[in-house]
Amino acid sequence: MSLRDRLGSLFKGPEELSLTSGGIGWPLFYLSLPIVVTNLLQTAYNLADTFWLGQYSTEALAAISFGFPMVFLLIALGMGLSVAGSVLVAQHTGAGEEADAEYAASQTVTFGVVGSVLLGAVGYAAVGPFITFLGAAPDVQPLAADYMRVISAGLPFMFGFFVFIALMRGYGDTVTPMLVMFGSVVLNIAIDPLLIFGFENNPLFGMVGLRGVEASLFAATGYAGSGIAGAAIATVFSRALAFLVGIAVMIQGVRGVRIRPSQMWPDLTYLRRLLDIGVPASIEGTGRALSVNLLLLVVGMFPTTVVAAYGIGVRIFSVIFLPAIAVARGVETMTGQNIGAEKPDRAGSAADFAALVTFVVLSGLGAVAFVFTRPIVAVFTTDPEVVRVGVEFLRWVAPSFGFIGVMRAYTGSFRGAGRTLVAAAISVVMLGAIRIPVAYVASRSLGAPGIWLAFPVSNVAGAAIAYAWYKRGTWQTGSVREPAPADD
Repeated sequence: MSLRDRLGSLFKGPEELSLTSGGIGWPLFYLSLPIVVTNLLQTAYNLADTFWLGQYSTEALAAISFGFPMVFLLIALGMGLSVAGSVLVAQHTGAGEEADAEYAASQTVTFGVVGSVLLGAVGYAAVGPFITFLGAAPDVQPLAADYMRVISAGLPFMFGFFVFIALMRGYGDTVTPMLVMFGSVVLNIAIDPLLIFGFENNPLFGMVGLRGVEASLFAATGYAGSGIAGAAIATVFSRALAFLVGIAVMIQGVRGVRIRPSQMWPDLTYLRRLLDIGVPASIEGTGRALSVNLLLLVVGMFPTTVVAAYGIGVRIFSVIFLPAIAVARGVETMTGQNIGAEKPDRAGSAADFAALVTFVVLSGLGAVAFVFTRPIVAVFTTDPEVVRVGVEFLRWVAPSFGFIGVMRAYTGSFRGAGRTLVAAAISVVMLGAIRIPVAYVASRSLGAPGIWLAFPVSNVAGAAIAYAWYKRGTWQTGSVREPAPADD
């Protein structure tokens, strides 16, 4: 069997999957596996920045610890539109309403771009006060601001690509976004160290045995790098190209859902439908983002080494939780299509199966992370104190990883059914009413370990709340889709 055939057997397109009939496990696997890879590649952006900026300076590493939550917040504020578009495309696809799915996708792209332009402008203007509000040290503030101004300016490209991923997923195509993401990540990793360090004393050249080359290039160009801003430029440039490729794919309609330029003129009536589903989803995402930001107010009361360790821990979690996020997105699509096909029992079976699988998988990953904590943390920094604190953080949280999988699986079902308000309520309670208060109170007496304690407490509570709400069964009823406006 050729390599192409082997890859084809792992990654199946929507034409090979039946999400509304047959078994549950394999369709969910084939739907979720490309999402795992896509999210892993997406996380590689942040990991590449973390690795190279860790080589640059501890202050730069701490700066992206403050910058990343703001990126998360800006994306979260706008993510509701992409969730709404994905849900509507999934339900229309499950019901066999292709024209309505195309209209939903076209309108989602339009309003997604408009919304991200507005959010980027707000983010750019608010960078300085926001970083100061979070309590960044004086030597960290200008670095974090430099990073975030570039990211804010490029937000339409970054968010536009997320919309492309969401719409294709709603249709059932998770392979195409994975392939586009792969090319984007390769480009980002290639240019990241060059834009950060320039050609003078660039550690990349030493790693690949080309130490003499950097001196020649620096002499020829004089480019000494852009530091932390260079990392942001690399990310924006790479994602801009990915967004343009995604738009071209959807306009051509050769794979996945199609968008039609004639249907992209803003329809304010349809915007209301998107907002009805999307606003609660934005609240959910914003609640997560705000929890990270507000938690930084507590973390910021401790030394820079603790802030840096927290930033490393958050990035490690973003990798470990990829299976849960991917399966939740897969459940979201399966639920949407089965609700559209009027098969709510099958949608419920998918949620139960996903919850069990992600609990087992993430518990196993938590055990591995607990055992190999020190070498994992040491990948990102050479500062021994940051390593020590990072190890302590990870060992507090690792035993509760499985509960994150349970919560994600059931909230994915709520979103797929269009019950985004339920998912938002669970998120707000878990993070705003449990994690942050526990972190603040416990840190007053236990120090930094009190912050770490808040994570397992909130993870277990979130899983219990999501499961209890799911068992009520009210989320499966009805459909949020409506026919698109008829052509004149």
